[in-house]
Amino acid sequence: MKDLDIDIAYLRRVLKELLDIASPTGMTDHAVGYVCHELEALEIPFELTRRGAIRADLKGRRTTPDRAIVTHVDTLGAIIKGFHAANGWPKVSPVGSWSARFAEGARCTVFSDGDLRTTGTLLPLMASGHTYGDAIDKQPVSWDNLELRLDARVSNEQDVIELGINIGDLIAIDPQPFFAPNGFICSRHLDDKAGVAAVLAAAKAVLASGTELPMDCHLLFTISEEVGIGASHILTGDVAELLSVDNGTIASVQNTSDFGVTIAMQDSTGPFDWHLTRSLIGLCQRFSIDHSRDVFNHYRSDSAAALEAGNDIRTALVCFGLDASHGYERAHIDSLHCLARLLVLYMQSPALFDRDAKAIGPIGDLPAAE
Repeated sequence: MKDLDIDIAYLRRVLKELLDIASPTGMTDHAVGYVCHELEALEIPFELTRRGAIRADLKGRRTTPDRAIVTHVDTLGAIIKGFHAANGWPKVSPVGSWSARFAEGARCTVFSDGDLRTTGTLLPLMASGHTYGDAIDKQPVSWDNLELRLDARVSNEQDVIELGINIGDLIAIDPQPFFAPNGFICSRHLDDKAGVAAVLAAAKAVLASGTELPMDCHLLFTISEEVGIGASHILTGDVAELLSVDNGTIASVQNTSDFGVTIAMQDSTGPFDWHLTRSLIGLCQRFSIDHSRDVFNHYRSDSAAALEAGNDIRTALVCFGLDASHGYERAHIDSLHCLARLLVLYMQSPALFDRDAKAIGPIGDLPAAE
């Protein structure tokens, strides 16, 4: 097992290019196409589900049991749900779970029929301090208190409809990425495009080294994690271990590492697999990877959707550190580096148990007691 070199320039480039592609849940084809292009460049074979989730294959010495690493290309967004009577400006609802507090002031693009794209800004109903004074600070923070100011000459609902905008049009939030010289990365949608970049960088490192993996490893890229159903439809029965890659939440009440990788011990759906999480922690300790453990009470990932879909698999979650998740987010390249290093080592590690090759059977090599 080797601690392989990670191409940080490649990771950063992939992340920049992914952030430039709008991919709110429900409109992920272009991001899927980008990831497919990168897989082709790396000569990694892949398949797509009907809806566009990607399953790529890194071959190993054995085909069963095998493992999968999952991340998602879809992001938060919004959708037009109606029009305000006073001025015709669109009303909006969230796509995914995020606060209207972080929608206020966001630049965005509306995607309509015929590939029509219209830019605009999400604003609270009272936006001008010169007009409303202190009332601005007393208005509620809610999606019902938002409207979309279009960059177009419209004054009523009919004007907006004639422009080509309709109820149900998806809204992509501009990421406004900033890559600081000291390694900090500020942007919307680092959840989970930073995770996608780390996974691709890890795969690139394995292939460049010529390392033979002990077992097949599937790279899964889902398209609906932000609405809770990400990995529910892409797994096949041969996968025994599923490792989700997503963001950890940096806060005073959390233990997520700002600059290392975080192993989640539990999320809102319950504890992760005991053996898989301890194996990941052991890899971090053995290879001196900066890491921490954390518990997330208001969080779920692709692995939860996979289990709820009826898959009997071992699951774990590894995270890059992210400040202000589902807002205007910030991560550090060192955290993504640590994450990619751990992924490379996990790909090289043997199966946890030989008995996992079958969905059901005798106790075999499963420890009888901890």
